[in-house]
Amino acid sequence: MTRIRPALAFAPCLLLAACASAPHADRSTLATVPIGTLQAGAAAPVRVAGVVTAALPGADGQPGWLLQDAGDGDATTSDAIWVLGPAAAALTPGQTVEVAGPVRRAALPVGGKSGAGKGNADTLLAIDAAQVEPLRSRALDKRLRALTPTVVSAAPDWRALAGMRVRIAAPLTLADRDRERGTVEAAFDGPLWQPGERAAPGSEAARAVAADNLRRRLTLSGDALGEAAYAARSGSRLDALQGIALLRNGRPGLRLERAPQLQAAPRPQQPPRVDGSLRIAAFNLENLFNGDGRSGGFPTPRGARSEAEFHAQLAKLVETIHAMNPDVAALMELENDGYGPDSTLAQLVSALDRADAADGGAQDWRYAAPCRQPCAAAVRGPGGDLIRVGLIYRGQRVAARGLAATLTQGPFGTHSRVPMAQAFQALGAGGRRGPAFVVAANHFKSKGCRDAEGGDRDQGDGAACWNALRSDSARRLDAWLKTDPTRSGGQLTMIVGDLNAYAQEQPLRELYAAGWQDAFAAAKVAAPYSYVYDGELGRLDHALLSPALAATLRGAAEWHTNADEPESAGYRAGGAGPWRSSDHDPVLLGFDLIPR
Repeated sequence: MTRIRPALAFAPCLLLAACASAPHADRSTLATVPIGTLQAGAAAPVRVAGVVTAALPGADGQPGWLLQDAGDGDATTSDAIWVLGPAAAALTPGQTVEVAGPVRRAALPVGGKSGAGKGNADTLLAIDAAQVEPLRSRALDKRLRALTPTVVSAAPDWRALAGMRVRIAAPLTLADRDRERGTVEAAFDGPLWQPGERAAPGSEAARAVAADNLRRRLTLSGDALGEAAYAARSGSRLDALQGIALLRNGRPGLRLERAPQLQAAPRPQQPPRVDGSLRIAAFNLENLFNGDGRSGGFPTPRGARSEAEFHAQLAKLVETIHAMNPDVAALMELENDGYGPDSTLAQLVSALDRADAADGGAQDWRYAAPCRQPCAAAVRGPGGDLIRVGLIYRGQRVAARGLAATLTQGPFGTHSRVPMAQAFQALGAGGRRGPAFVVAANHFKSKGCRDAEGGDRDQGDGAACWNALRSDSARRLDAWLKTDPTRSGGQLTMIVGDLNAYAQEQPLRELYAAGWQDAFAAAKVAAPYSYVYDGELGRLDHALLSPALAATLRGAAEWHTNADEPESAGYRAGGAGPWRSSDHDPVLLGFDLIPR
């Protein structure tokens, strides 16, 4: 970037509405200094000169404008300053002016609105304008009017560009959208990854991932963003970005001056196909609640707000599961309302049967339970949480062996949801049955910090809250499954579900150490992810296999119908198709378990 040190003579204040003087200082004797030399602030009044680039009202609503000069030759300091105060009220973009007054660091408005907000730490070099007067130097005026945005082609040091006009000459990857805050997260050099997906929390490697994310991340804001950016999938490409570099919630940000060019990432229209004779899926349904099961009971505590929303949500979930065509599916975030005909679980199974019937298929969906079906008297379970796990299967493809087993001791039921394990046998031609295999559905405690105490508090390592409890859940789950709770008598067991921990966090490392194998690693799947949080990719949804079962694995895949999608594609916004049927992507595994 070009930095030119201006040399200006003082021009006396003209009779303009923008001209004002402080009563206790003679600013006519001040020499004009480059903005870049003031980045640490200045106690005494100074004079600067530059071109007005954009309006930026102060945190208290006072008039404010950004001023940029021709540079001081130092690429490590910003050439922009924030002009504040009544004397700035009549400024307009493109004016070249001189400004005199004291310099300080001032709090930026939160979310582009007036009011700094409690705890806001975003600041910008500012000058409290005691005098604002037109520039007299024709040579400098010409030079300032010829200034163009600073061009960057890689993630820069944004502190050296704060308040300046910037044009990005490199494609960015759309990471996430927040319509309520009016922001879109983007990144240089490809997608951002959760540190805990790539390295153990607290490790040097994890800190390096987090630092690299911050270096590459850019928060886009401003009316110029346009509707298309909010509606695009994560992973879409953004080009031709231009705007003002401003911090946003402690992160590098760019307030756009024009709409970026968008190359939308395509949706994966077809579900994944995996090799193997038997398919097993895992899917977090994002709070499937059916009210009272008889068209009433809305709004529900955590899911649909009306019967119409429930049917829209159910249709999306059924379309997703039906298209994936699993033989067994482990489900998370089902309403915990028993097993009777009015239960959410029973109505989901009925809806899947209807979808099969519409395609001329067998209507043979069933659900596992820890009691004899239909378990009509059971109004909750397993566990007492509002949500539970569930297991459904196709009766023509697999047979359930005995009742489902559950683990209610320790953290299960009070924090982590109660796991459910069911033994199955694959059905082959002529009534032949394959070896018994066990599917254990799980949903560990979330990362939210409510009620967390002691070792369950956020330790500042990136694993968030309840990491200790999730790790305890993992150890207890491993010990329980090794007692053969379903009495299957075999060694073919899998742990599937939402463990609320990324692949290198302690709960998963506990299970790896105990001998469980990551199905996606065993299948050599590159860069898997099932969830996007704060614009960063990772896996909360896992499939872990016993060594014997891993030997029969033939494929593993995620169907990226959800995590990359904006909320506007969901059932509450009237979105059609399987898109954003949940906030998690479903997982599909293929095994050779059907006898030939």
